[in-house]
Amino acid sequence: MFRKRLKVHPPMRTGVSKNFLAVPLFVLAFGLLALPPAPLSAVDPRTAQKIDDEIEKNRSEIIKIRRFIHMNPELSNREFETARLVSSKLDALGLVVRSGIARTGVVALLRGTQPGPSIAVRADMDALPIQETSGVAFKSLNPGVMHACGHDVHTSIVLGTAMVLATMKDSLKGSVSFIFQPAEEGVPQGEEGGADLMIREGALDNPPASAIFALHVWPEDLGQVFFAPGFITASSDSFEITVKGKSAHGARPQEGLDAIVIASEIVQALQTVVSRAVDPTDPAVLSIGVIQGGTRPNIIADKVILEGTVRALSDANRKKIPPLMESIVKGVCEMYGAAYQFEYKPLCPSVYNNPELAATMTPTLVRLLGKDKVLEWKPQLIAEDFSFFAQKIPGFYLFLGVKSPAQTVAAPLHSPNFNPDERSIPLGIRILCHLLLDALEEQSTVAAGALRY
Repeated sequence: MFRKRLKVHPPMRTGVSKNFLAVPLFVLAFGLLALPPAPLSAVDPRTAQKIDDEIEKNRSEIIKIRRFIHMNPELSNREFETARLVSSKLDALGLVVRSGIARTGVVALLRGTQPGPSIAVRADMDALPIQETSGVAFKSLNPGVMHACGHDVHTSIVLGTAMVLATMKDSLKGSVSFIFQPAEEGVPQGEEGGADLMIREGALDNPPASAIFALHVWPEDLGQVFFAPGFITASSDSFEITVKGKSAHGARPQEGLDAIVIASEIVQALQTVVSRAVDPTDPAVLSIGVIQGGTRPNIIADKVILEGTVRALSDANRKKIPPLMESIVKGVCEMYGAAYQFEYKPLCPSVYNNPELAATMTPTLVRLLGKDKVLEWKPQLIAEDFSFFAQKIPGFYLFLGVKSPAQTVAAPLHSPNFNPDERSIPLGIRILCHLLLDALEEQSTVAAGALRY
């Protein structure tokens, strides 16, 4: 496997078919892809036991680190203390640490003593502007800021993975870059940041990585993992529409151009973009989340601002939707004689799991967790800027269940009550250690000079 060149960028297509999603993951991975059998695991029983022993030795420290990060959350591009903590722990492991990438990002390189490829694993570090109400003893000390998306867990898992693999560098074939990324939740107005900026500032270089891995917590049963080849999350773009009418007294509407009435028609008409102009088997969402306009109840509004988001799985829909939107806005405004301004801002593309890499990693997860714990992921219209990494090199992204068995229903991501089960942390470390070691083993078998992923 991997002895032929793979396309790093996802193919241009109109979406993921229903039949594709209906096929069980293991049939999909081994049947439809028609790939040769995956190699034996690099993690023999002795190595597996060493991984487990190291995880247990570091369990208490990692949990303390997670709780400290959770108590001291920092917003996007402001992860200064989190980055300092991460850098100090990585430096103590003897890794080559680079700080200040994309403002607060950290990249640490673990070089094995045996020759081999370079791969990477990524964690995000930023929190959200949410007031925590979970009631845990280690709840946020920063008013109005909370790790409500589990990035504290992600950071702890990848840091713990570095702790374990650092003890195994004498047998490590190649190198692993541990990437700790700021601003996954979006950069502040007027700033740059996140995965895109990390890539531009060399996070995947020195040495060049041939593949990248990441996981995300998910409010499903503890111990389950979810993934699939191909598109697994949506692109995310934002838009702002300004309708420019004419003010008048509310008693004499004929003397004005009511921007609120015009904007209302635009809101209704925009819903037809997805319902009537997009293939229903190729999911997309167009949502308006902000309407601002008017000054007094007896004055005809001269301006209304609409803000919203567009999500799509396929590149085709991502390109198709904006001109359709502007056509509707223009038509409605011209009908009333109003002016408009249409601003569309692309944010991040869909996350695309490289199919061949996903097929190769599936046996590792099955061996590690059992078939019943490795479940099919149906693409969601959430967004994740890991997609920039997966556009650059083959990526493998999975979701890890973190719902406690004691819970009937877990609070969703971005909830002020979100509270992942901390037993997911050692499990996540174990999963990443096995995936990374197996990926290095696979690549180390490729003859010198042969193409990587």
